[in-house]
Amino acid sequence: MREEALSRRRFLAVSGAGAAVLASGELLGGALVSPAYASEIVPPLPAPAKIPIGIELYAVRGELAKNLPDTLRAVSQMGYEVVEFYAPYLGWTFPYAKEVRSRLDDLGLRCYSTHNSFPALTPGDTMTKAIELNQILGARHIILASPPNATSLEDWMRVSGQLANASEAFKSHGLLAGFHNHRIEWNQLDGGKRVMDVLAANTPPEFVLQFDVGTCLEAGVDPVAWINTHPGRIRSLHLKDWAPGADADQKGFRVLFGEGVGPWKEIFAAAEAVGGVEFYLMEQEGSRYSELETAQRCLDTFRTMRKAA
Repeated sequence: MREEALSRRRFLAVSGAGAAVLASGELLGGALVSPAYASEIVPPLPAPAKIPIGIELYAVRGELAKNLPDTLRAVSQMGYEVVEFYAPYLGWTFPYAKEVRSRLDDLGLRCYSTHNSFPALTPGDTMTKAIELNQILGARHIILASPPNATSLEDWMRVSGQLANASEAFKSHGLLAGFHNHRIEWNQLDGGKRVMDVLAANTPPEFVLQFDVGTCLEAGVDPVAWINTHPGRIRSLHLKDWAPGADADQKGFRVLFGEGVGPWKEIFAAAEAVGGVEFYLMEQEGSRYSELETAQRCLDTFRTMRKAA
């Protein structure tokens, strides 16, 4: 494949197109559903001998925007096995997506999931395109990663119904729908229910609860308890750490993986024994190091931690 086929100019062009696609999306209406799935338990999936370690490419977004091929090569050389593309990928053409897939194959990388805005999980042209792009990339999980415009219990019940519908729509394409939690979804709604509890109870068992550990820690929620109460649904985790304090003091989400308060040994044990984890994804919003050095340091810590387990 020609190196110029994935040039900086071309990647920036399609990234801009993807942003335009995402910006145009609005929350669509949907029927409320009852918490019919609340009592359904999915047995944990058999864990592979080695859970692959990947990276959410938002962690190296600056490098990715400058040069996609070099960034993919860099994370592959570090030892990452999986990548997760985020919002701009929706602006890609199908031929371009095939070029990216070829690049991934050449590097021995796999893309098992993508991050998306709400239009990718609601019926329409964007959903249709997301399905085909994910099939080209070899992904299995189309994850909602942008919080929808929802504030009340009724709003979140409606969103849950729409996500349940997306889950059903994806089945025939060999895809799973999912949700990536943020800080706000740990808040309580009227009646004392947390948003994440509403989403989990009102989506089908195969719906992926992609677990961002960092925002759970920030909210003061027990990450191990969350995994243990949702067996088989935590198919992927974002390994983001957090520490009390200000960004200016290199605290908050600016700590590297392993430098925060995350009880990682217990998290890994729960994810693999109960959660049904299929792959891990390192994510960093920024640190005192460059993006690529941050990615390398976090991976080194992960390896050391896993060897010591």
